[in-house]
Amino acid sequence: MQISSRFTIAVHILTCIKYFEGHIFITSEFLAGSIGVNPVIIRQIIIKLKKAGIVKVGRGRGGIKAERNLDGVRLYDVYVAVDAVSRRGMFRFHENPNPKCPVGKKIHDALDGSLREIQRVFEDKLKSITIGDIMTAGDFGEYNGPHPENIMPKIIEAIRRDRVLDTFFQKP
Repeated sequence: MQISSRFTIAVHILTCIKYFEGHIFITSEFLAGSIGVNPVIIRQIIIKLKKAGIVKVGRGRGGIKAERNLDGVRLYDVYVAVDAVSRRGMFRFHENPNPKCPVGKKIHDALDGSLREIQRVFEDKLKSITIGDIMTAGDFGEYNGPHPENIMPKIIEAIRRDRVLDTFFQKP
């Protein structure tokens, strides 16, 4: 089974936007610091989320914001938006079962239906969980960081020092 890490990165992005929006100027660099990946990967995923109408990106230094209420965005919406699974499905079947073997020649017939059902159940479950549910499950608490007016100089300083998140999680 192979689900791209784009899915969990996208959920992390949306959870950060929900938590920090209105408090922090959200950039791909900021998100990369939280997620632990290169900002280029963040930007690639943001493009997909934007195309799906989940986030919006301001021109220039406009930052990343929610396009719609993230509490109602389902994990399935994210899963589809970021192409988390190839068009062939979740399960990658070995390509060359031996047609001369009694098992090899019938393994697809025996297993394909069950695998499709497993994927359907998984996707139905994703349809029942929202970013709001992730926020509740994470029990992240209320944001209590720096006031937005004072944050930009701290962001720039932290990025320059390669310690993007350290500044944000210190108590004022």
